Amino acid sequence: MTKHSAVFRVLALALATSFASTCLAVGVAPPSQAEEAGAVTALPGSVPRYEEYVALGDSWTADVVLLDGRGTPDTRYAPLGCAQSKVNYPKLVEQTIRPTTFRDASCGAATTEHFVNSQSVLLGTNEPQFARLTPTTDLVTVGIGGNDAGIAAAGLDCLGLVPLTPITDIGIGLPLGGCKAKYTRGGVDQLSQQIGASEDKLVAAFEGVRAISPNARILAVNYMDVVPDHGCFPRLAASDTDMKYISGKFRELNAMIDRAAARAAVEVVDTFASTGGHDLCTGPFDRYAEAYGLSLNGVAIGVPAHPNSAGAEAQARAVIAHLGG
Repeated sequence: MTKHSAVFRVLALALATSFASTCLAVGVAPPSQAEEAGAVTALPGSVPRYEEYVALGDSWTADVVLLDGRGTPDTRYAPLGCAQSKVNYPKLVEQTIRPTTFRDASCGAATTEHFVNSQSVLLGTNEPQFARLTPTTDLVTVGIGGNDAGIAAAGLDCLGLVPLTPITDIGIGLPLGGCKAKYTRGGVDQLSQQIGASEDKLVAAFEGVRAISPNARILAVNYMDVVPDHGCFPRLAASDTDMKYISGKFRELNAMIDRAAARAAVEVVDTFASTGGHDLCTGPFDRYAEAYGLSLNGVAIGVPAHPNSAGAEAQARAVIAHLGG
């Protein structure tokens, strides 16, 4: 995603412009009392007390948003350009387990490089994510890997103006689709190679967390099951061939996270297993992610190909259940 961040910004700004008048016309519903409270489930009695919780990760941790009923992105923990949702899963977890101290370092387009180096974003800079860790941090969630492997940007390349195979399979990518042809050109699967090459980076990231916060419980949070193996025009303008390909890459990505977590001896929170049936092709009030950014399942204008607020709640439930399990 890093090399394609400009594409994301252009798409996001275009969506904001085209949908803002619609949302304002129908009225963006204010958050309910339950949403304001933030707790997504009752706290299991077996969850231990945590004093200092730090969240690290990319856009699927920030649950990036441009505008919703709470306003613009949250800037309490990171710059505006990180597009942190006020109800991303780390904040919902924090509001449920109530640690004494909480820091959310997550940022759209982040890679493991940005754990140790600062990240330039629109209108600001996100300091190295590891800067939020301390020797007394006792709980860390880590959602990273998709941008290291280039999966997020490749997902956008699957989208086309129309889902017709003669157009979408020529391998140009956004806006004409053909992600499988683009990333397997010459008989080499570039995404599989990039996923494999990212494993050592994730291991180093987990070990880096432990070096700074040796007593922390470290949870590797994987990616939800929201990418279908088929298209569904007009909800998702992509060919079945492309969607089957990119859906398989998300599964490869999660398998790599499992391997890296095992090597580094950290726990995995499996959000994939609990989110089936809520993919991009399901109804507007059922899906946990949005192909084009506009969400009715928690009214918002978000970044294309990312979780919505309902998806964030599902991620939080998985983390909380894991803590209690």
